[in-house]
Amino acid sequence: MAISPLKAMNGERVVVLIFVLRVLSSLPLALLPHALSLSLLSLFSLVVEIRVDNSPSLFKTRPGASSGIILGAVTLPTVMLSKLIQLSRAVSLQQIEIGELEHMTMQFWAASACSCGVLIFLFIVTWCAANKKNPHFSCSVWDAKFSLSCVILYSAVCCISLATISHTGFNTALKLLWLLCHGFATVKLIQHLLSTFPFCASIGEANLVTSGLVLYFGDMLACTISKVCRLLIRPELVSIRYGIKRSEIGIVIQGVLLGLLIFSAVFKFLIHLWEYFWGANNSESRERKEIWRSLIFLTSLGFIMIAVAPSWMMIVLDFDVHPVLWIFQFIFSEPFKRLSLCIYWLVLIYASVLRFYNISKNSKIERILLRKYYHLLAVLMFLPALIYQPKFLDLAFGAALAVFLVLEIIRVWRIWPLGQLVHQFMSAFTDHRDSDLIIVSHFSLLLGCALPIWMSSGFNDRPLTPFAGILSLGIGDTMASMVGHKYGVLRWSKTGKKTIEGTAAGITSVLAACSVLLPLLATTGYVLTQHWFPIFIAVTTSGLLEAYTTQLDNAFIPLVFYSLLCL
Repeated sequence: MAISPLKAMNGERVVVLIFVLRVLSSLPLALLPHALSLSLLSLFSLVVEIRVDNSPSLFKTRPGASSGIILGAVTLPTVMLSKLIQLSRAVSLQQIEIGELEHMTMQFWAASACSCGVLIFLFIVTWCAANKKNPHFSCSVWDAKFSLSCVILYSAVCCISLATISHTGFNTALKLLWLLCHGFATVKLIQHLLSTFPFCASIGEANLVTSGLVLYFGDMLACTISKVCRLLIRPELVSIRYGIKRSEIGIVIQGVLLGLLIFSAVFKFLIHLWEYFWGANNSESRERKEIWRSLIFLTSLGFIMIAVAPSWMMIVLDFDVHPVLWIFQFIFSEPFKRLSLCIYWLVLIYASVLRFYNISKNSKIERILLRKYYHLLAVLMFLPALIYQPKFLDLAFGAALAVFLVLEIIRVWRIWPLGQLVHQFMSAFTDHRDSDLIIVSHFSLLLGCALPIWMSSGFNDRPLTPFAGILSLGIGDTMASMVGHKYGVLRWSKTGKKTIEGTAAGITSVLAACSVLLPLLATTGYVLTQHWFPIFIAVTTSGLLEAYTTQLDNAFIPLVFYSLLCL
């Protein structure tokens, strides 16, 4: 039975469409093809989400969350489009080269190709499931025609846009092949994620994660291919020009993440190999086996992070010294400021973790409120560093992400002697959005604060954009939860827990923080180019999304807020 458009438009979908329309309304005419492609992607994702939500459950997704397909599909492309709008202003002012704008254009099309690939996959799966259940099923024919029209028109617009990009050194056919590889890789990865970690994420959350990983590592691969071609062949004979000028800190972070990815595969292989040969000898005690696994873990981790990952960094970027030595030189280039900041962070982390862990074991305070204290901790830790030591904070975020990944590997594999201890500690702060298989809340909080800062590197004429994660999660989300839990009466929906009072408190607190932050930034040398009306629209839209969405808000709200602040 067909569903009327009004009944299909719930609160989350309405807010997402408002978010997309706000970005589209700010586009210059030169980006009209991108506006058309994003519009088609939004409509296609809406059709797919309605179909999936009204079909039998095909995937083991996180309980209590909607599919979130439209939010997961449009978030990354919209972020890239907002960044394109920002870079277009820089090109008109001749503050950046045209190659940087075209690189971001490729990133936009790659992000949209990832989302489009997942949407096509979901549509085919639901279509096959519906026809298998009812061979005479015909009410989805209109959906199929509409979706096919969207995909064909989207492909045509993509080809026209790619044909205008000249500074990458690739012809249009190679660019299309590159985008197809992104879409195919995202589909395979989301299938693997949903099957390997059942009930850990919604489809929208999985789409955001897999698209982000494919986009990030795809950019690394293209940069590596371009650099290797120039090293193996005479530079004057190579026309491949991919990417932008990259900073040492960005390459170090990419290298560390690449090393951890390689380490996970190598460690799994070594463990299987060791267990195969050890299987014939069952006389060793369990404790001895655990010690051997720990030794393999530490040895392989040390070798890859000290030898393999730095080798890639030195190939991609010409470091004067070993990257590990470069990190120490960078830290000690301003030893008083940066070491003092490290001590300040360590004291805050130790005091807060010790205090909150004891509370979590002995108090009846709800987990959701306990977790918000860590959001406030993020404000205390990151806000001073972002104002006075932004480059060092970039490196610190990369180090923290690496530590979180290593600890999660230790927890999942139960590496002696820390595996069980880390699992017990992390379990004290989990809620319904986490599971024993994988705990994502600390990753989402860290990345929610870090991504707007990383994406604001280079040209940035909107001083509030680096603060998007800290403001939306550390202040807005925290105040909304605390005020809503204590004083909230009027709920946004009959089934949800979010209240109008909490949302109003979150929006008001972020606006108040912006009114304090903007004059402070002016004293540090920032040129204030943002007006209050766009800021108000950005804060209100992200606040309403927090109120209506059942997705992991730590992941989506900072990106939405960042996109709107770029305009």
